[in-house]
Amino acid sequence: MKQDAIKLLVMDVDGTLTDGKINMGQDGELFKSFNIRDGYGINEMLPAHNIVPAIITGRTSHIVENRARELHITELHQGKHDKLDTLKAIMKKYDCQPCNVAYIGDDILDIVCMKNCGLTACPADACRQVKELVSYICSANGGDGAVREFIEYIIEYNQCR
Repeated sequence: MKQDAIKLLVMDVDGTLTDGKINMGQDGELFKSFNIRDGYGINEMLPAHNIVPAIITGRTSHIVENRARELHITELHQGKHDKLDTLKAIMKKYDCQPCNVAYIGDDILDIVCMKNCGLTACPADACRQVKELVSYICSANGGDGAVREFIEYIIEYNQCR
């Protein structure tokens, strides 16, 4: 792998890995919907290309914890409203420079991290401020395969390096 290839993919959850809807019941969160194609990309395609998946999310959810475990994501960081410190710690752990990190997110809280990554993306239905900043806007919405689309883009990006 070339020195400037992507080695780490950092993902937001709500609005990126999901459609952004939070289904709440009387006792709290009931469920979230994840796309199986995103899961295949994370669990099968990333490891095959030596790319580490990570999640940094502002919310805390047992559902996300279960999904991360199912996809063998060991870098799960929940309840992080200041995502940049967490991003920097993960980058240090994996000896990554900004050019080695890809980030996909959909909203204002993601912007600070995006400004510190070499390759950035968002779902088609991301907020305007994020769309104006990213390297790649997916054709898919959040929760509808946007992460898988970006994973395929990253793999092609790395092959051109």
